[in-house]
Amino acid sequence: MKRKAYEHFLKWKDSNGKTALLVKGARRVGKSFLVEEFAKNEYKTYILIDFNKADSRVKDIFENNIDDLDSFFLMLQTFYNVKLYKRESVIIFDEVQLFPRARSCIKYLVEDGRYDFIETGSLVSIYENVKDILIPSEEESINLYPFDFEEFLWAMGNETLMPFIQSCYENKQQLGQALHRKAMEYFRQYLIVGGMPQAVAEFIETKDFEKVDAVKRRILNLYRDDIQKHAKGYETKVKMIFDEIPSQLKNQNRHFKLSALKEGARYNDYKESMFWLSDAMVVNHCYASTEPNVGLSLNLERTLFKCYMADTGLLISHSFDEKGIVSEEIYKKILFDKLEVNLGMIVENVVAQMLTASGHKLYFYENNSKTDAASRMEIDFLISKSKITNRHNICPIEVKSTKNYTFSSLNKFCKKYSENIDKTYLIHPEDLREENGIIFLPLYMAGLL
Repeated sequence: MKRKAYEHFLKWKDSNGKTALLVKGARRVGKSFLVEEFAKNEYKTYILIDFNKADSRVKDIFENNIDDLDSFFLMLQTFYNVKLYKRESVIIFDEVQLFPRARSCIKYLVEDGRYDFIETGSLVSIYENVKDILIPSEEESINLYPFDFEEFLWAMGNETLMPFIQSCYENKQQLGQALHRKAMEYFRQYLIVGGMPQAVAEFIETKDFEKVDAVKRRILNLYRDDIQKHAKGYETKVKMIFDEIPSQLKNQNRHFKLSALKEGARYNDYKESMFWLSDAMVVNHCYASTEPNVGLSLNLERTLFKCYMADTGLLISHSFDEKGIVSEEIYKKILFDKLEVNLGMIVENVVAQMLTASGHKLYFYENNSKTDAASRMEIDFLISKSKITNRHNICPIEVKSTKNYTFSSLNKFCKKYSENIDKTYLIHPEDLREENGIIFLPLYMAGLL
């Protein structure tokens, strides 16, 4: 399956072995598959060392031979029966977090310059396994996320729709009724299936939502197992947060209320558990920014946040759990835009997912003034424009899941913070239009911001 990260890999390869490439991401997001495909396509030979399976003989090579790289490489070639060629071969350290010693050797291996090195690791356990090693500065890292909407279209065999959508976005033109309807049909499929490669592959093969749901549930169970295994010391709190995400997103303002976990719960008691899920790339946190201006992170209110699932397809399977599987009927309601409840949280989650994949950190704005109605508002997302100037740097974003809505908060925000605003967006299920200074974008364009 075609991934945008592949182009990043190619650029890294052209740097002529100055760094190793560390590919980070959640479990089952496709790291190992993509890296091996890259090795097959772009190198004369490669060695794949899977530390999830590597036996003691392989680990002994790292422990006992790293001071003599001639012997080190000779032994690897002999063990894996692969001949390495200078500047034409790559060695892959798969699941490198399981054997920190290999990661600590990267500095010397890169300095040697004979071969390229790629590491893959799930952040779910990378951080706990680096306490006693020197993190190599010779690493270039990239985050691999679930499929974005364009990658989903590629997997579905459609490589023409997204360039047209991109052109319409850049020129502020409508797609037109027929193509907008087609784009929204694809987008609703993307909502249901999500971006985990195994789920996408199952959908392409079977077009059976219940079989896709079974794949997603296996991934969710794998995450629960990882929590139990790796969130040492606070696994109970992490699991409580993980299981509470759908209920919290059903709230009208989507805020995560710690009191739902335990009466009198304080942020400091749960922050490490929150960070664990974020580091594992299982969730995307969106923090309140108290001042919509340059440097949103400088005005961060960490105790006020939203907790989105990193993959919306997983969120749907996580949310509808009464019988252990999401019924075909619920999927049909989402597909045909007939779901009366929970659609708001699903659509807001997918926008958070798309903004994250586009490189944005997530912030929102809220003012709950009880005395000043003009100041009382909530804006779903705030992003900064790419080139900062003295004024007009912030783009407020409101997300609507239906065709019938109001946007009084957005109007209040624009009036109060006009000097701070660059562009104003409302993301909704309809085609593109621009009215009264607000750009109304269809949902499938959120990733282009």
